[in-house]
Amino acid sequence: MLSVLALLWILGSSLKESRAIFAAPWGPPTLPLHFENFSVAWLTTDLVTAARNTTFVVSVATFFIVAIAAPASYSLSRADFAGAEALTRFFAIGIGIPIQAILVPLFLLANRLHMLDKLLGLIVVYVGVSLPFTVFLLTGFFRSIPTELEEAAYIDGATVFNTFLRVILPLARSGLITAAILNAVGLWNEFLLALSMINSNANFTLPLGIVNMYDGLRYTSNWAALFAGVVIVVLPITIVYLFLTDQIIEGLTLGAGK
Repeated sequence: MLSVLALLWILGSSLKESRAIFAAPWGPPTLPLHFENFSVAWLTTDLVTAARNTTFVVSVATFFIVAIAAPASYSLSRADFAGAEALTRFFAIGIGIPIQAILVPLFLLANRLHMLDKLLGLIVVYVGVSLPFTVFLLTGFFRSIPTELEEAAYIDGATVFNTFLRVILPLARSGLITAAILNAVGLWNEFLLALSMINSNANFTLPLGIVNMYDGLRYTSNWAALFAGVVIVVLPITIVYLFLTDQIIEGLTLGAGK
């Protein structure tokens, strides 16, 4: 509820004049509504480029996260060799490692590999840091799928790869969509890694674009445009999340407790 109220306050402030924000910070916007704040935020601060970069990075990173985590999770969920459970827990441990603890090693490694200030380098880092959570999530989901379905496919002559591709993946649709949405939401608003990896304005993502916009607009006191920029960043992924909430809950519920 507090998050909804905060979003409504930001949206209302984005439709005011800058003077009205200070005169009545908690009051609703009054007519006429100032939609020109959005054009100022969108065009004069180069959020267009930042939005394009964010869409590209998040889309590609999310695809590869799910594409890599799905077969890894399936293998762990069906593994019966010694150390399989320890390997699963190893991925779970990765969830608890804060980004701040690995920020310097990541930066040094990216610098050595000449991946700094490149969207491809940021994608690789996003995939790496997102895999532990995604593998842990999908492992529980794959364990909820009955093994009898795979045995029936093997009897019909299907290979392990065909069984995974044509039997397991369609059944795991809810879990895969849940993993994709959760990763996309998290990466869309990610700031710390992008700040460490990206230097040039041409490669800024939306969170970095907002900071850059703040640096530019604070000298003109155009706070309404700044609020409009925040709306531009937050609203699209919020709408996607709200529309797919049922899908997320279904995916998490099916994989729970396994």
